[in-house]
Amino acid sequence: MHYKILEGAENLRLDDIVRLLRTTYWAGQRPAEKIEASLRHSACYGVWLEDEQKLVGFARVITDCATTYYLCDVIIDAEYRGKGLGTALIGHIESRPEYAGLRGLLLTRDAHGLYAKFGFETVSGRAMVK
Repeated sequence: MHYKILEGAENLRLDDIVRLLRTTYWAGQRPAEKIEASLRHSACYGVWLEDEQKLVGFARVITDCATTYYLCDVIIDAEYRGKGLGTALIGHIESRPEYAGLRGLLLTRDAHGLYAKFGFETVSGRAMVK
């Protein structure tokens, strides 16, 4: 499976992101207009399968660029989970120099093991802090 991590909302199609987020419990009902607005105010990342020409993963980061970043809307298409794409996506984001030395925040009830690989710890239920 050949994939690449895309950076920047301008390199991702809104329809692809909406399709992925519609499958989630947290953003399944989020209007496309709100999704589009969130992209304008976030650093966006996608997992693109080159062979299939398909976006199968997405995440975005909100940050003050000084103390804290918030990792959110992380999703890998259910058909492609368990293949290391989530690890690749989070690893790519975590390797970005703009997040080095910042405290990471994340709210999720899923995949705590994935995020723990990158130093996130569960604080209370869904909240994770790095």
